[in-house]
Amino acid sequence: MPARRFSIRKRIFILAICLLLVSSLSLIVFIRDYSERAADRAFDRLLAASALTIAGAVQVENDDVIVELPFAAFAMFSGQDRVFYAVEDPDGRTVTGYDDLAQSMRETTEAVPLFHDVSYRGELVRVASVGRLISTPTDTGWVTIHVAETQRQREALAAEILSNAVLPVVALTLLAIGLVWFGISRMFAPLTQLEHNLRARRPEDLDPVDVPVPVEVDHLVVALNGFMARLRNAMERVSGLVAEAAHEVRTPLASIRAQAEVALEEQDPKKLRQRVARIHGSAVQASQLVNQLLMEATVSHRLDNHEGSTTSIAALVDEVVTRLDEKQSARVGVSISPAAALATIPGDRVALREMLRNVVDNALTYSDGPIDIAVTNSESDVVLRVLDRGPGLEAHEKNEVMGRFKRGKASAGKVGSGLGLSIVARVVEAHKGQLTLKDRSEGGLNVEMKFPMPKNHLTQWSWVVGVALAVSLIPMVSPLAASTRYPALDETSPTVLTIVGVTDTPLFAHFIERFQQLHPQVEVHYEEMASLPLYEAFLDGTIIEGTDLIISSASDLQVKLANDGYALAYDSPYLGALPDWAHWRNEVFGFTFEPAVTIYNPDLVAAEEVPRTHLTLAELLEAQAERFSGRISTYDIALSGVGYLLAAQDQMISSTFWRLATAFGRVDAEFSGSSPAILNGVAEGRLALGFNVLGSYAFARKAEGANIEIVVPDDYVLVLTRSMFIPQTADHTDLAKAFVDFALSPDGQAVAAGPTALGSVIPNTDGEWSSETIAALGRGVIQPIPLGPGLLVSLDTLRRQRFLETWQEIVSPKN
Repeated sequence: MPARRFSIRKRIFILAICLLLVSSLSLIVFIRDYSERAADRAFDRLLAASALTIAGAVQVENDDVIVELPFAAFAMFSGQDRVFYAVEDPDGRTVTGYDDLAQSMRETTEAVPLFHDVSYRGELVRVASVGRLISTPTDTGWVTIHVAETQRQREALAAEILSNAVLPVVALTLLAIGLVWFGISRMFAPLTQLEHNLRARRPEDLDPVDVPVPVEVDHLVVALNGFMARLRNAMERVSGLVAEAAHEVRTPLASIRAQAEVALEEQDPKKLRQRVARIHGSAVQASQLVNQLLMEATVSHRLDNHEGSTTSIAALVDEVVTRLDEKQSARVGVSISPAAALATIPGDRVALREMLRNVVDNALTYSDGPIDIAVTNSESDVVLRVLDRGPGLEAHEKNEVMGRFKRGKASAGKVGSGLGLSIVARVVEAHKGQLTLKDRSEGGLNVEMKFPMPKNHLTQWSWVVGVALAVSLIPMVSPLAASTRYPALDETSPTVLTIVGVTDTPLFAHFIERFQQLHPQVEVHYEEMASLPLYEAFLDGTIIEGTDLIISSASDLQVKLANDGYALAYDSPYLGALPDWAHWRNEVFGFTFEPAVTIYNPDLVAAEEVPRTHLTLAELLEAQAERFSGRISTYDIALSGVGYLLAAQDQMISSTFWRLATAFGRVDAEFSGSSPAILNGVAEGRLALGFNVLGSYAFARKAEGANIEIVVPDDYVLVLTRSMFIPQTADHTDLAKAFVDFALSPDGQAVAAGPTALGSVIPNTDGEWSSETIAALGRGVIQPIPLGPGLLVSLDTLRRQRFLETWQEIVSPKN
């Protein structure tokens, strides 16, 4: 079977790729660990800052701990994670926040933030806990503040760092692979030159290769030159052997032929037998010569090919003696020392056997008495001696007989080839031994063969390869509700989509009708409620069971429900077009662009005196309080979720908010639960002016011919987006997702920018009421109310309570 071919180039390249991949993977693992730690450090600082901000707002009034949650406490968060908090007094009672979070955490008595990873509401959250030492006339103790955040954005930051770092690693790895291939090709160029040199040689050209090669290939060239030298020597030996064999074999063959020709003519039986005997002798000599020549060729071949293994000297002697016939073996005596019996030498067993056989055969041939085989050893050598009692050799013959076809004088009359000792000498030399021919004092020849003993070397290779990859890495309906049913256009097999929202039914009907044109087999049940009752009904479980979609203009309440785990995440294909401020966690989706505007009745207020900023409105009411007494209206922020949201945002942005609230109190302003009620009062002339009315309702009413005018403020314009989310308990999530996609699609946004005047939140939407058109109506700074955890601050129980108490105290009519 032919040897399997392989490519060194490919092996080196594959090994290099493996090393590069292992290195790259190790680096990526390190980068992944670093990115996670870096993200943890960054977000932990925000958590700590939030907790410390809340701790700084802790106060004691009448021995009670109170906290007015600062807006900055949550404004620092990314906006895509759910945020939870709790404040506990020294007695372990929850002052504000999430009571179940406080119960699951231990009291903290350190002013330095401590961090924990806990499972809360079915999600892993990171909690920062910090203590605030307070002292009252009766006691001193620690108030504990816990701020928790889900880890979605933390993981996203780590993934972003990892991806940004991995791309260069991958690019460099690919570049390195290309450079490795190029380098390997260049590295093997000398071998190509060497190949061309060898291919161009004539068959008989065995001269050493003289081609410049790298040091690493030099050993190969040296070995190749050594091989060619051995091949040249072998060819020379073969040529010499053939020539000498032809010469040596010619003589006995010629003798055999001559004797045979004479025998053919011989008539005398006695002389004929003599002739036959001579023919036999010549044949024996020729046969022995051929055998020796073949043996020499065999031994030379084995020695040149370094065939062999470790050979026991004792076993070698035993094999040679065992092969002798009975008569010959009776003449051989063997003496092996105990230590020598265990001795071994590295070498070719066949060649060593033929070496010893030749020496023993010579001793048996050229002597008549017994012969001795003795084996001894020292620390470094093993000595093999064959001693006979024959005529021996003269001094000058001892070196000659080691040549080929050379025999001593004592060999006269003996059948032989003159190759035996030359074979012995060659085997001894090949095994780095020493051959010595000595005379014995009592007569005879001592053939001594000394071989070096092998040294015991213990070479141990240890490879330690460690690869650690860590990889690391979801009934009753409120009496305030009004229900409308929109039958499916195709009633063959209708499915029902249930929506509960705060949008006036006539306005929202435009969305439903267009949606049903696209989905004719869907029947829609729309339940209209006020924003705050909707929020409370959802928490109480009195909302329609299995509601599929919740829509409200009170975005803070929507975010609160989603933050508390009631919303189902949905990755809408239209999400990428939404402004970042108009969606949160792929759970709350804004789909309108509605500014807070001021409306007035042109019959009661002249256009030139209409206030166009929050400050000028306050100044007008202060200057003409009697004129506008009972003729101004705005939201009742205790009843309207939208009203409270707008008031909280105004208070955070405007330094004149409380001045304006005081002016409302002086003119005995009317407070309403909805924009339509304010619009009706202004259009009818009962009211002169309405503040913070949703522009969407105002634009639609004016388009219908209502006697109102609209002012988009020139200082700043609060813009909210009507938002929607899919409850976790929805019966038809597929239909709810379809409606979300529709509302965010060009079709849905066209409805928002069209007859509803709700405004399209996605830029560059065609229609009369696009976000760009609405923004151009005033000169004020557009200030969208972003969907996110920052809205939770104004919903804090204590903060809301104190805000409403202060508001009520200021706006209450003065007697």
